[in-house]
Parts: sequence; C-alpha cells; structure tokens
Amino acid sequence: MTERLKWLAISCLAWFALCLASCEEIADVELPTLTGVPYEPDSGTLLVRCGRLIDGRADISSEDVAVLIRDGRILETGRNIIPGEAVPVLDLSGYTCLPGLIEMHTHILESFEELVDLTLYYGYSLEDNLQKGREYSKITLEAGFTSARNLGNYYGWADRELRDEIDRGEILGPRLQVAGFYLTVPGGGGDLLEPGGKEEDIPPHMRLGVSRSPEEFRRNAQAAADGGADVLKVIASGAVLAYGGVPGEPEMTPADLEAVAAVARAEGLKLSAHAHGAQSIREAILAGADTIEHATYIDAEGIRLAIENDVALSMDVGPGDWMIEAGREQGWEEEFLRKTIETTDIQRENFRKAHAAGVSIVFGSDAGIYPHGMNAIQFAQMVKWGMTPMEAIKAATSVAARYLGWEDRVGAIEPGLFGDLVAVKGNPLEDIAVLERVDIVVKGGLLIKAPEGLAGK
Repeated sequence: MTERLKWLAISCLAWFALCLASCEEIADVELPTLTGVPYEPDSGTLLVRCGRLIDGRADISSEDVAVLIRDGRILETGRNIIPGEAVPVLDLSGYTCLPGLIEMHTHILESFEELVDLTLYYGYSLEDNLQKGREYSKITLEAGFTSARNLGNYYGWADRELRDEIDRGEILGPRLQVAGFYLTVPGGGGDLLEPGGKEEDIPPHMRLGVSRSPEEFRRNAQAAADGGADVLKVIASGAVLAYGGVPGEPEMTPADLEAVAAVARAEGLKLSAHAHGAQSIREAILAGADTIEHATYIDAEGIRLAIENDVALSMDVGPGDWMIEAGREQGWEEEFLRKTIETTDIQRENFRKAHAAGVSIVFGSDAGIYPHGMNAIQFAQMVKWGMTPMEAIKAATSVAARYLGWEDRVGAIEPGLFGDLVAVKGNPLEDIAVLERVDIVVKGGLLIKAPEGLAGK
C-alpha cells in the first residue's frame, strides 16, 4: 500500500470514529419539543435528517439531506453533518421536508362563522377577539404555516396584541406581520356599516381607518405606521363579504391610494391592496402597491402593469367551493353567497391567465372566510389552474418571503434563516394535496408538532 493510500485509509477510519463518537454523544439528548407556554421563541438546537428536501429555492428536490439548526437559526445543510457537540437528532428519513409555509393573506382573529351577520363583531371585546386569535394562531401554525400576514381585522390593533404575544412566547402561532386595521371609505369593504345602519352605532375601535379624503387616508395610514403596523392594507375596490359592496367597482380614488402609498414608502412598509376590479387593480399598481389581493377581474393591462412593476398577485382561488357549500348550509347573507358564486370561477380563470403571462403569484388563501387550518386546500387549486407543484410551493416559501420583505428570515432552508421546517409523508411534487396533512412542524428549532413515536434522539 502506498503512503497516499495509507493516509486515505487512516483518514477514513478517523472520520468514521468521529461519526460514531458523535452518534454516542447525541444518543441520550432529548428533542427540543415544545410542551407548553410560555417559552423562549427561536431557541431550539436540532439536527434534522430529511429523506427528501425541498429547500424553497431550487427547482428540484434533494435526497438524504440533514439540516442543522442552532439557537433557532439554520447553521448548515448537507449530507454528512457532524454537529461536534451534544445535539438532538430528529429522524425524518421517511418524510419530505420543506421550509415553514407562508400564508400571505389571513384574517387570523376572525371566522367564517360571523358571515351569517357581521354586526356580531359590534359586541366583541378585545379579549373576545384575542381568545379567537390565540386559537386560530395555534391551528394555523400546526397546519404548517410558520409565517403569516394578517391583512386586517375589525377590532383595531387586536392583531398587534396577538403578534406581540406570539413574539414573547406567551402563545403559539406563526411569525406575524399585521396591518392593525383596514384603510377604507365609509361603508366600504373594511367598514361594517350595514344597509340602513348608522355610523354612530359602530364602535370607534372598529373604524380607525375609515377615511373620507386623501388627507384622511394619509393621516390614518401614518397612524397605522406609528402604531406598529408591519404592512398597510387598503380596500381599493368593493368586497365580496361586505354589505353593499360591488367587487368590480372602485371605492378609493387614485389620490386616496397615492396618499397611503406615500406613507408606506416613507416608512419602509409594504402596501397591500384589496382590489377585485380591473380599474382598481390598475390604479393600485400605479400608486405603488406591492401586492394585489384577490385580483378577480384583472385584465390584460393589469397583468402587464403587474409584471412591469414587480407587483405580486395574492389570489385566493382555494376556498370558493367550500364557501358556496357552507354558505348554503349555514344560511349566510344572501348577498355574500351570491357574490361568492359570481367571482369564484372568473378569479380562477384569471389566475391561469396571469400565471401563464409570468406574473408573480404568492400564496394567499384569505383564511378566516373559511376555517383556519384548512389553508393548504389552496395548493391543489393553484396547481389545477396552471402552476406546477414546485411553483405552488415556492409561492408559499421563497417567493412569498420576497414580497413579505423577509427574505433574510424565512422562505427557504438555508444557512442564516430561521429554523422553520415542516415535513409530510409522500412527495408533494407528485401529489400537492399531501401538504393538507402536515405531520411535523419545527419553528425556530423547536419541535411544535410531531406524531407519537417519531424517531428522535
């Protein structure tokens, strides 16, 4: 044997011995499983062995990849990772691992149950709202959505309180960006003024963003920014689930939109525009919106402007069928059910057109208008209406992170980002519906959800 071969043999034996020593060192280390609250967020250290890995950026998956998370952040990925110190191991060799999913459009303090009568919100206290939000946040996280954007709630600033409770580790939930309240015209899609009702009957905390002029929109947008909003949310067109709203018609003027956009730019915040109608979509893009919510009636000009201005569409093509069936069974407002039926199919057709044209599309399901935790039913519709499974996954990972402004935090499994990871049985690139059944959730290196008996050390 030559000296070179002897050296290689000795090196291989030494490496093998180091691996054995490392395995012995971690053999009795418990998994960082979260058993209750309060807890310290983003504090987990964990080595995850994935049978298959979809990292959120590459166009293909990888086999037999390990992910090392230290103190809540991903430190390293690869096939032959040796932690070098006592690190617990989560064996997911029989699973597909993905980045924690991102929900770009939820109403995490609100529920479809109030669609029988939205004025029920008049009587809810802040604590009533928070109790619901705490429940829905836990459900959302356990469904695999480790980050989410809450785009409005009727009780002003309730989502800020919820976000801060999550950040302090007092409750379980996704990383939240919040809007604080809707920026809307009187009687518009963000104002619960029922037909024949009086504005003075609506509690003031439900009307913080109601505005009658560009100057009022500017002032209320600034109040949202100063109060701690992460994103500004305007109701540019009529809404499906609002009294008297006409989804295809504008509710805000270009001057109104420009006033809010100016605040967003000055404060470094993203601007999200609810816009079903083609005119409102065009005007919101030209004013400076970063994402268009719903985009139901988008036309060729709107598609062109979205591409030219790097604006993403968040089209909730998932829940329509469920809503129509549930609405009939539960006796929703006739107006709401009619508008849901009118918009569901045309929105999906325009999703196909926008995707084929090359518009950026992010995962936004509008959860709350259907049950929280069912967010992932959207994936199958995104694939049915034109996306590949990998495109749909990226819409809820790296693409979403970019339009969220959190590319340095979430959206991929790569060093430096938070240790947020989910795992499913099966291969979502072959059957996207497996994402409706997330088995394992890791957030910040802490094991949030796992089946009983899952192998770990």
